[in-house]
Amino acid sequence: MKTTFKITFAASMLVVVLGGCNQPEPPPTKVKEDATDLPLRNADDTLRARFTVGDTTFDRVFLPADGLGPNYIRSSCSGCHGKAVKGPGVVQKMALVDADGFTPAADQSALQYGHTVRPYFEGGATVPLMPPTNFHLKLSLRVGIAVVGRGYMEAVSDDEILRVEAEQAARGDEIHGQVNRVVFHSQPNTDSRFPTHQLNDANLIGRFGLKARNVSLDDFAADASQGDMSITSPMRPTELANPSNAVDDFKTGIDADLAFINELADYMRLIEIPRRETPDDHAVALFATAKCAACHVPTLHTRADYPFAPLANIDAPIYTDLLIHDMGAALADGIVDESAGPRQWRTAPLIGLRHFRSFMHDGRAKSVAEAITAHGAADSEARGSAAAFSSLSPADQAALIAFVESL
Repeated sequence: MKTTFKITFAASMLVVVLGGCNQPEPPPTKVKEDATDLPLRNADDTLRARFTVGDTTFDRVFLPADGLGPNYIRSSCSGCHGKAVKGPGVVQKMALVDADGFTPAADQSALQYGHTVRPYFEGGATVPLMPPTNFHLKLSLRVGIAVVGRGYMEAVSDDEILRVEAEQAARGDEIHGQVNRVVFHSQPNTDSRFPTHQLNDANLIGRFGLKARNVSLDDFAADASQGDMSITSPMRPTELANPSNAVDDFKTGIDADLAFINELADYMRLIEIPRRETPDDHAVALFATAKCAACHVPTLHTRADYPFAPLANIDAPIYTDLLIHDMGAALADGIVDESAGPRQWRTAPLIGLRHFRSFMHDGRAKSVAEAITAHGAADSEARGSAAAFSSLSPADQAALIAFVESL
């Protein structure tokens, strides 16, 4: 029987570049005074120098001779995470789904190259990696996430995350976040400063990425380098499967060394949270009353032994629980990511929002108010919070939004 071709997506948000492109985008312009891209305020000269090195590495534009390709999305880290905040890069995901439009189909074999669209090709590849036809396919977007303040998030102790998970499990409402239990898919990092894991270590606590699929920032850097730029490293040494069947690119073997990965990781560890004004006490109270603080937890305590002293043994003001939550069918992408289901997303850290131009994982919300509304579906864990916001007076709604935007 012939399968009907059906693609479900929000047309106004779909961004797909059809065909290949053999020219990487130009390097981004660096704004030296950018408040979203500064080192930790308490960093010493050694850490500041490390930040500067990593900042340069983050902006590096890869060429085919550097190992770019076979298929890729962007040619630099800052192409997706400009000035360390959200976007401008967009990743398109795809999943085979059932008739409801979001439940993953039992058979995903038609997506033989994975769930990510990679429209550009280089390094000997001859075709883009695009969605297949003649399938019931769910397409969705993921805007490049902010990386500002990520060292604070890495420094949070596992026990602290588990504490919040247990507290939410005991709640009498619908808010019940879960740890994304993940497998470590990278080779171990030989950098002895930070704890490392072995390939295929399981049951780890994920915290990075939109669904908390990565355990640590070096794992995040290696995963993104391979997945978004097709730049291999000792932690992710294998070129991804692609429709051109290219097993390597124009740079034979591994494309980047471990120093590259660690420079990226240290840069993200050392980015300061943008300056925040002293909040209005009434707005802070509204944030708690509307149950925003239940998931966007204002502070989590960090490990006393975190290798970068400015982040050790502090209350990290990250406004996230680092847990995944069921946000309902309207936000589902049809993808299972480790133990996170298609409707589950990690609580976004409220850091630097005044520098954002869009909100939610796919950028569907163009304001904080729209983002709050998007939380309110009848099958979303956050529906009670969205309803509480709606019940506030216009003045209190404005005060709460102003507070969130100030973070």
